[in-house]
Order: sequence, then C-alpha cells, then structure tokens
Amino acid sequence: MTVSGECENLVCVGVITTAHGVRGLVKVKSFTQNAADFAAFGALSDASAKRSFNVQIVGSNKDLFLVQIDGVTDRNAAEALRGTELFVARSQLPETAQDEFYYADLIGMTARTPDGKVLGTVKAMYNFGAGDMLEINGVEDFISFSKQNIPDVDLKNRVITVCLPESVEAKPEERPES
Repeated sequence: MTVSGECENLVCVGVITTAHGVRGLVKVKSFTQNAADFAAFGALSDASAKRSFNVQIVGSNKDLFLVQIDGVTDRNAAEALRGTELFVARSQLPETAQDEFYYADLIGMTARTPDGKVLGTVKAMYNFGAGDMLEINGVEDFISFSKQNIPDVDLKNRVITVCLPESVEAKPEERPES
C-alpha cells in the first residue's frame, strides 16, 4: 500500500492486529516477503508519519509476531494501537531485481490491454496462498499476477499490460433419470 498526500513515499510493512497479554505486547501481521523483516527497518511510523514506533520482535504466534513497542507497557496502551498500519520510507526498501516489484509500486498503475484499451487502475494486490492476484477497478475478477496475464510492467510510465484470461462458466451437470 502506498499512502497518498504528503506521505506518498511511505510503504506499509505490517499492521498491529491486537494486544497480547497485560504487559503491552501487540500482535503484528507482516506484509514483507521475509516476514520478520518489518522489524529490521528501524523506527516505523503510522500513515500520517507523525507517530514513530521502535519495535522488537519477542516471539511469534501462528502467522503473527509478538512485538514490544518502546513506551507501550500495558494492555490499554497496546489496545489503543489496534489496527495501526506500520510504515517505512520507500527509500529504505532494498532495490528490486528485474521483473520483481513491490506491491506498493503497482497500486494505482493504469491497466491496459495489449491493444491499448484502458481497463482501469490497480486497486490492490493480494496473495491468498496460491499466488499473487491483482484487483483492478473496472474488472470483475481478480487477475493472477503471472507473465502470461501481465506480460509487461512499465514502472516509469505507471502502466501494466493485462491479457485477460477467458472466463470459464461452470454449468450444473445433467443427471440421467434412473
């Protein structure tokens, strides 16, 4: 996710989901490729970049990390942070390899067919476990983020080429009468 406005160069690397225990620990869901990397960037900020959080991973619980935030020492303070997205400056992220992209770089790009027809803009990227999926405003279905479906990503001009897959309609089987 990229934040617009004065903080447009921030990238969301995680979100505080809930408090854990009574000593101020929080659970964090990471959005980084290597899940624990969100804590390696140093101080994280909220979306406004007005609040800063120094975090330390102290454990994990399923797919969430148990995190201590400097200055948060009780459950009430931890609960007050529920839902807070954690951001870093885009400049802190490592450079990507060729044909590798940050989700935040793709959000808002114009999606076009190979013949130039504008489909809409990239609204979101998801990974439900079977691969990356694009959500495009104006397109009903998610599009698998594969070379076959997305043959070109032009970061400089903020345009992606989308080859829409043919939709398959499932029809109920007709059963012979017995």
